[in-house]
Amino acid sequence: MTGHRTRLLCIASLLTMALGTPAAPAAETYDPWPGLVQDIFNNRPMNDGNDVIGIEMPARAEDAAIVPVTLRTKLQPGDSRRVVAITLVIDENPAPMAAKFTLGPDANVTEISTRVRVNNYTNVHAVAELSDGKLYVSKVYVKASGGCSAPAGKNVEEANNRLGQMRYRQFTKSEQGPTSTREAQIMIGHPNNSGLQMDQVTQLYIPAFFVNELHIWQDDSPVLTMEGGISISEDPNIRFTYVSNGAKHFRAEAKDTDGHVFDHEWKVENPGT
Repeated sequence: MTGHRTRLLCIASLLTMALGTPAAPAAETYDPWPGLVQDIFNNRPMNDGNDVIGIEMPARAEDAAIVPVTLRTKLQPGDSRRVVAITLVIDENPAPMAAKFTLGPDANVTEISTRVRVNNYTNVHAVAELSDGKLYVSKVYVKASGGCSAPAGKNVEEANNRLGQMRYRQFTKSEQGPTSTREAQIMIGHPNNSGLQMDQVTQLYIPAFFVNELHIWQDDSPVLTMEGGISISEDPNIRFTYVSNGAKHFRAEAKDTDGHVFDHEWKVENPGT
């Protein structure tokens, strides 16, 4: 019996030498989300938001500096709650909170689209705060890298010439009446420098310089407010749905990190520059 056991041990030893030492279990990938819940949301409980808030992004981005994202509310018509705010978090970005959208109480905004920078392969979370005070979260995974340090699409002179230029665009929807659901877009000329981009001439980093506030009204009734960060792409544009209150004018005011204030007003039926 002892000889048999010895032969088995020798065979096991030979197999180990032939196949190599078994690999140690891979270390678990670090997940920044729990820390972000603490830092951004003060560790408030997160509820499953798949029936509350949807987030759409390409699984693999064509250009990491301008990745499209759409946030869509999913509350059923009979639900007495409403979405108060939506926070967009790009987990692996240097400044993960990309934007917080606060929705006007009477505007019934159900969809918001914009473009963001994505710096690494990452989860992207959408967190909806409802009128019941609870938070609901959903997420997608995006494969992209280098978006926050990608060179600006425009040179400095061109960017300065467009600084603060605002455009408003109205999209036609079927059966559009004076108090029906509409779709609009606000575009702002701004480099939205992330602070991680390098000047190709001086080889020095360009200081962060971006739109950090945007307020939109129909007449004097708020539609939405955006608190923005470095993850919002160059020349920010926000496309959204809302319910018209019959207002004749649309108004937007934007502020940036250098203290500039840009504002413009348009006739609802005469969009443009």
